Amino acid sequence: MLDVALASAGAQVVLATSSDENFPPENIIDGSGSTFWLTTGLFPQEFIISFTSLMNINNIRLLTTNVEGLSIERSVQNEPVNFEPLTEKVLEFVEGELQSEDIQVDATTAHHLRFVVKSGFDHFISIHRVNVNGSAVH
Repeated sequence: MLDVALASAGAQVVLATSSDENFPPENIIDGSGSTFWLTTGLFPQEFIISFTSLMNINNIRLLTTNVEGLSIERSVQNEPVNFEPLTEKVLEFVEGELQSEDIQVDATTAHHLRFVVKSGFDHFISIHRVNVNGSAVH
């Protein structure tokens, strides 16, 4: 499987509810765990990753800090609309380390994924990396 949520694979962050020029949302898909998107406080916060085409998705892996409540939704439309719930998670707090969350999804497809951070363990959260194992639907 290929990580289809990389900028180098054509993925794009098409929406983010907050942005800081030093920690832009594009850092989520740059392939590095050392760069990140930092929110500006308040919840919910969300971002949408769009793929180059409809993808088969098997697994989503997140590297974050201070994320507590999270929902992930999918859209199979050409535009990022008509999202359907995919999963909801409550992450555990990890002191001084990145949170690493592997999310298995039952053979699903998506052209866009929306990540909604509903709550955090602090006023600010960071998303270091989103890895989506998948392949293009042929």
